[in-house]
Amino acid sequence: MAGKGQGWVLGAATFIVLEIAAVFMLSGSRSLQDVWMNRATHRVLAAIWSGGENVRSWFGLREQNRALAEENFRMAEALRTLEGRQTAAAGAVSDTVTGHWRYTPATIVKMSRNSQHNYIILDKGSADGIVPRSGIVTPAGVVGIVNAVDEHFCYGITLQNALVSVSARIGHDGTVAPLEWDGLHSRGAELKNLPAHLETAPGDTVWTSGFSGIFPPDIPLGITGESRLVDGAVKEMKVELFLDFGALRHVTVVENLDREEIRRLEGGATE
Repeated sequence: MAGKGQGWVLGAATFIVLEIAAVFMLSGSRSLQDVWMNRATHRVLAAIWSGGENVRSWFGLREQNRALAEENFRMAEALRTLEGRQTAAAGAVSDTVTGHWRYTPATIVKMSRNSQHNYIILDKGSADGIVPRSGIVTPAGVVGIVNAVDEHFCYGITLQNALVSVSARIGHDGTVAPLEWDGLHSRGAELKNLPAHLETAPGDTVWTSGFSGIFPPDIPLGITGESRLVDGAVKEMKVELFLDFGALRHVTVVENLDREEIRRLEGGATE
């Protein structure tokens, strides 16, 4: 019995010595604590980073929508250009014409942005084939409308003008309504006269409808925001424009080659 008692004491002493050694080792290296601490820290940081990424992604949606819309317009223009060149090869039109539209690049000479009736002057005129009532566009949206033409320059009014209204569509297949500058913000606009029963949600892309005869269809304009009921009869919807008027330098003047024929047809129908 004495031998067994001594063996138990010796085993207990050995266990205690090993535990003490383990404590000293852990207090010196803290590797195990570091492992568990790192795991906990990483979980917290991962949650924070994930939340931050979600916030950044949400704010980045607007920029992504803008980029996608611009790319869509460029692809559409490339297709129109290809169609125009194929037609030109057949001897029908020049290579500056794509489909039923003529595109002429131009540079801004002067543009106002500080009034309710802002204007733009371009370095292209009648000598370059520019005519009044042509549209002024970029891949990021509508700039304005040519109002008067000299030999080497043209004068237009911009979308930042109370007199300009653009026929726009919510999405590619949605409701068509006039788009106007809100008169307050450089990139602020509003869709007017929407049906009161129309179900709307922020985040849709707004495009030109092509119904006005001045602008081709499917030019991206902006992203829809909140809507409100006006006089209980119609809705108005805020739109944040893609186009940054403060950064403009180069534009494209676009002419509808079928405009006069359409006018004659409309005139005959009203007589």
